[in-house]
Amino acid sequence: MATENEQVNKTSTTRRRLQGTVVSNKMEKTIVVETENYKAHPIYKKRVSIRKKYKVDDRNNSAKPGDVVIFEECRPLSHDKRFRLVSIVKKGE
Repeated sequence: MATENEQVNKTSTTRRRLQGTVVSNKMEKTIVVETENYKAHPIYKKRVSIRKKYKVDDRNNSAKPGDVVIFEECRPLSHDKRFRLVSIVKKGE
């Protein structure tokens, strides 16, 4: 049994945080962010870059193309928006 002094936090979940570059901000309150990872090719064992695009919620329309941003998982906000903008790491040119 938990006593009064002990806090039991059962709802704490770890959310994925990713970093990527803003590719587009042409939608309202949404940006498209591209991340780049490297993976070994299954046969040739050469390092291959894997790029993936995510639609990220940007309520203030603060991110511009070329910015490096950090975003995290959240509940589904629309048909294909499942991430929220956390911060802008570096402004683009």
